[in-house]
Amino acid sequence: MHRVASAGNTGGSTRPRKEKRLTYVLNSADGEKHCAGINCLAISKQASEGDDYLFTGSRDGTLKRWELNKNSATCSATFESHVDWVNDLVFSGDNVLVSCSSDTTLKVWNCFSEGTCTRTLRQHSDYVTCLAMAEKNSNILASAGLGGEVFIWDIEAAVAVAPNSSDPTEENASNGITSSANPLAVGGLRTISSSSSISTHFNQSSGYAPTAAKGHKESVYALAMNDIGTLLVSGGTEKVVRVWDPRSGLKSMKLKGHTDNIRALLLDSTGRFCLSGSSDSMIRLWDLGQQRCIHSYAVHTDSVWSLASTPTFSHVYSGGRDMSLYLTDLATRESLLLCTEEYPILQVALQDDSIWIATTDSSVHRWPAEGRNPQKALQRGDSFLAGNLSFSRARASLEGSSLVPLYKEPEFTVPGSPAIIQHEILNDRRHVLTKDSVGSVKLWEITRGIVVEDYGKIPFDEKKEELFEMVSVPSWFTVDSKLGSLSVHLDTPQCFSAEMYRIDLHISGKPEDDKVNLARETLKGLLAHWLTKRRLRLSSQSSSANGDLSVKDFTARSLIHSRIEVDGSADNDSTVYLPFQFSTVSPPSIITEGSQGGPWRKKITDLDGTEDEKDIPWWCIDCVLSNRLPPRENTKCSFYLHPSEGSTAQILTQGKLSAPRILKIHKVVSYVLEKTVIDKPLDNIGSEVPLGGPLQHSAIGDGSTRSGLKQIPKFKPSIEILCNNQASVVFSLCDLCVHYITIMFLMLWSHKLSSYTCQTT
Repeated sequence: MHRVASAGNTGGSTRPRKEKRLTYVLNSADGEKHCAGINCLAISKQASEGDDYLFTGSRDGTLKRWELNKNSATCSATFESHVDWVNDLVFSGDNVLVSCSSDTTLKVWNCFSEGTCTRTLRQHSDYVTCLAMAEKNSNILASAGLGGEVFIWDIEAAVAVAPNSSDPTEENASNGITSSANPLAVGGLRTISSSSSISTHFNQSSGYAPTAAKGHKESVYALAMNDIGTLLVSGGTEKVVRVWDPRSGLKSMKLKGHTDNIRALLLDSTGRFCLSGSSDSMIRLWDLGQQRCIHSYAVHTDSVWSLASTPTFSHVYSGGRDMSLYLTDLATRESLLLCTEEYPILQVALQDDSIWIATTDSSVHRWPAEGRNPQKALQRGDSFLAGNLSFSRARASLEGSSLVPLYKEPEFTVPGSPAIIQHEILNDRRHVLTKDSVGSVKLWEITRGIVVEDYGKIPFDEKKEELFEMVSVPSWFTVDSKLGSLSVHLDTPQCFSAEMYRIDLHISGKPEDDKVNLARETLKGLLAHWLTKRRLRLSSQSSSANGDLSVKDFTARSLIHSRIEVDGSADNDSTVYLPFQFSTVSPPSIITEGSQGGPWRKKITDLDGTEDEKDIPWWCIDCVLSNRLPPRENTKCSFYLHPSEGSTAQILTQGKLSAPRILKIHKVVSYVLEKTVIDKPLDNIGSEVPLGGPLQHSAIGDGSTRSGLKQIPKFKPSIEILCNNQASVVFSLCDLCVHYITIMFLMLWSHKLSSYTCQTT
């Protein structure tokens, strides 16, 4: 996914300012389901009510809270603020949830709210991959990521410190609009350096002087902490387990033994024993007191990505890339294949005698696990003795000794929506064809954010060819599906390059030659709720001098950044036309970057009208409020008329002709008729041709007729306009010899030269 960031001007820089991007994510009709793989999950019990809740974090960028009953799970809240994959989550006390994401942030949530983000923590320079919390000291949190950094946070101090006065208030934190400065008190953050050298940095903007140091030399994928927060272990691409004292940030030891990336870590409650899972397919048990590996377990045939132990640390449940979940007795080395999933296992969580499994699929399964007495499962199943070398398990698999899982089917499933895995933007630049993980092919209309056609499980490429149209519309948006759904990206000024005639959009009440800008109308649809809320808020105030932006304010702002032009073809109103009305049942989410607090995400129906140019890109608001568009170059295309080879038609001596960026074919036909036919006797020409000169209302594209021109009988011979050998429009004429004229269009779009050839007969 494109990281939503802008390259602002730096001091003394002469490079033009790159404006902020606006992205909107088209959500599925069932918003209560995840639509991408589940990276993390955890079980929480609300002590006052005794209810169990499942929290899940997904690659769709959201977290969800599920209220669990015996055989049901109800989604009671969606936590939406991250703008990229959610990679891990942990609990801090009874009511605080902390998540980390590939958007480089940590977010603090009220667990049992309706999705309120109370603080965004920004310190990492790259994807944040993992978290660790001290169970009996819920203020201590560790985070690590691909930047090689490992940070230790005092969550109580982090949430308590007020944001910088120049930043948006934290009441807007459900947007993810927060201070870009580190919102922690001095001493609230320590960093761990592999060299144990600690340095201090002073942040002028916030006045915060955290203890900072370089982290791992390479990416970190796994963290674990003991119950009281006196010991921290980390691992990653360096293939070693590093051990730290979180209170001082000093390195204690480094444990070597794995031959590939370390992907999972566990500590027992005392902090003496550590379990590690690696991409070398091995699980190792370390005695930190002796600083050595005391056991190795070869049970998997591929990378080990997740570990969970029984409360007594006597047995371990492990899952990974081989899609298998194993139960292993750490003392006797006896191991058992509990179950197999259809997708790689990313994380597991024990709940009494069951275990929840998160995979790269959007659904979550609960399997029986005998968590209270795992020895029962080992006695019932076809157990084996785990080897101590990585090739032993792989060799057994190759020799045909396949294992039979103890359980065939999960106890319960929390279903998700299939993720989009393939997409294609159609030539009309309004529709996108998609294919999801179960093979279903759908047609999306991105200017409304809905599925207009569900074709079912059919070949994607065949449907793409079937839907191909010989049309040319400038590219005004880009699309990706990293979040499992379509994310549509708008960048200025490129997004304002596409226009269409109102008649082609079936917008009535206007002249058929009236044109609309696709990006402008789409922005009006996206911000319609925001505009309504904003007007209500402004109308309730005694004057506009309360600090809210007005149209005049945006005009001044626009003139500072660049030249602007007013779209004279629009009515400068807030009317949202039907082809641009977004659903309120499954509204899209906006992703953009605030000027102070970094990227944020929020559903368009949750915008409350207080958002201004510090939150939403100024060019979007300026377009919606004052109908101003960025300047556009090459607003016209040039073309020449030449007879085709072998034609007896007269040579037109006129020079280069010019036309608007979009041109109805009947305009070209009118010119051809005027220069080749109009000087001939019209006695025998059908009365369907309007008197008084060239055609004004001719057929467009498919040969159908529009108002102003009656049905033309089929006469022979005829004049036919072709584009790329495709018939565009036909006019029947009498007493006219057949001839060919080639019309060459030389069009400049986005500084690229392209040509189109039309033929008339």
